[in-house]
Amino acid sequence: MKNIKILYSFLLLFAVTVGCSVPEGIDGDTSFLNSITDPAAVSALATITQDNSGKVTLTPRGESASKFEVYFGDGTAQPAIVNAGSSVVHIYKEGIYKVKVIAIGLSGKKTENTQDINVSFRSPENLVVTIENDKAISKKVNVKATADFALFYDVYFGDVANEVPVKVNNGESTSHVYATAGMYKIKIVSKSGAIKPTIYEVDFAVTAIMAPIASAPTPPNRTAADVIGIYGSKYTNLSGTNFFPDWGQGGQGSSWAEFDLNGDKMLQYIKLSYQGIQFSTTNVSAMQYLHMDVWTADVNALETYLISLGSGEKFIKKSLVANSWNSIDIPLTDYTSQGLSLNDIFQFKFVGDGWAAGTVFIDNIYFYKNPSAPTAPTTNPATPTRAASGVVSIFSDAYTNINVSEWNPGWGQTTTLSEILIGTNKILKYSLLNYTGIVTDYGNPTNLSSKTKVHFDYWTPDATSLGFKIVNTSFGNGDPRKESLVSVSSVTTGSWVSVDLSLSDFTTDKSGITQMLFESSGGTVFIDNLYFY
Repeated sequence: MKNIKILYSFLLLFAVTVGCSVPEGIDGDTSFLNSITDPAAVSALATITQDNSGKVTLTPRGESASKFEVYFGDGTAQPAIVNAGSSVVHIYKEGIYKVKVIAIGLSGKKTENTQDINVSFRSPENLVVTIENDKAISKKVNVKATADFALFYDVYFGDVANEVPVKVNNGESTSHVYATAGMYKIKIVSKSGAIKPTIYEVDFAVTAIMAPIASAPTPPNRTAADVIGIYGSKYTNLSGTNFFPDWGQGGQGSSWAEFDLNGDKMLQYIKLSYQGIQFSTTNVSAMQYLHMDVWTADVNALETYLISLGSGEKFIKKSLVANSWNSIDIPLTDYTSQGLSLNDIFQFKFVGDGWAAGTVFIDNIYFYKNPSAPTAPTTNPATPTRAASGVVSIFSDAYTNINVSEWNPGWGQTTTLSEILIGTNKILKYSLLNYTGIVTDYGNPTNLSSKTKVHFDYWTPDATSLGFKIVNTSFGNGDPRKESLVSVSSVTTGSWVSVDLSLSDFTTDKSGITQMLFESSGGTVFIDNLYFY
């Protein structure tokens, strides 16, 4: 369907241009155009033949572009129209020209860029080449070449036979990721319109990054009851843990160290054959997962054993992505389904897929369980900022409230009412809320005719519906002016939600309000900042 919609976008643009209706069979829904990205990163690769002819090939480039307009910058009146992936050839005299490239996206939107091109029949001079190993990506090399009189340069990275060079604008950069580290002959051929190019060659050592350069992801906040820490700085860890017990692995060439990355420490197991972690016997049966973060440059998979005093050892094998942090979460049921008991775990064992051949870095080792859903808010809702002069407040510490004669009067409801404090802020707590009343003053009704909205903040762990009713008791039953209910469209659990209902949605006569009600599904609802404005 995506390809069809792209075709439709051209039909649609055509229809708009000539003033026609959308073709029959097309539903007319153009909302998909909103997701089309505008063209970006617009430029052109400019190359020239080495024969003093001034024959320049321009290859426009741009993300999300379907075609380009290329203005040559030499007085040529009409631009060339070039489809994405194609080129245009133009003959120039010597000189510096401002070439403008306009990229056109599928939606018809345009993005333009202007760049200088130097057409010269003089061989490049003062060639300066920078070749560096990338600091973040293993075995990646970055190259940049700049020369006077040059238009572009070819790069031969030297790792394949019959190599087709990469063409790069003079002064711009390019990169290449090698399959393996080692020495490679890199050649730069800087070219102008002259017959003779300028060449630079160097034997360059391509290096692999063998240790992480960034920390593992920070674990989330958890309560102490939901986590058992083994290693890492986020949680409280078991004391007395041995991270290199002598199981003979040292004789296999393996060793360990605590790697320090700018103050962030992590375990480093070098030439991993097998490694252990030993701690006091611990019951982890209340936990649901084992988590750890693993970084490696040269280990393809890791076996993680849990070892029980009574039921032995079982392992789970996980594949690893090289040169990045692998966040691993293993359900403990993967171990118990193999017959492992979780009430007496006292050791880990790690085994690599290449015997004593690779290194792993491990951080944030802990057991955890999903936190129980919170049953009450721990923070206050946002403090109201509306001017008090325009507010009739029923319940809020931010305003002076009008008199309420009855809270949750006995009308047969299941609801119970209490107050909680968060800091010094009072919040209403309605438990088992099916409905509850708020009575102001039957002898002095509240006139809300000048107000347009009612606001309240709610927090609930379990309610599935929530409505608010206003009542004018001067009207009889069945009269729509007496009472009406407006419901929240959807209820969000576990966070404060601000609600602003339009009073125009209520049929109640607003000139004499004496009662208000909340109605819900029988759960718990916390209410704050109930006011009209």
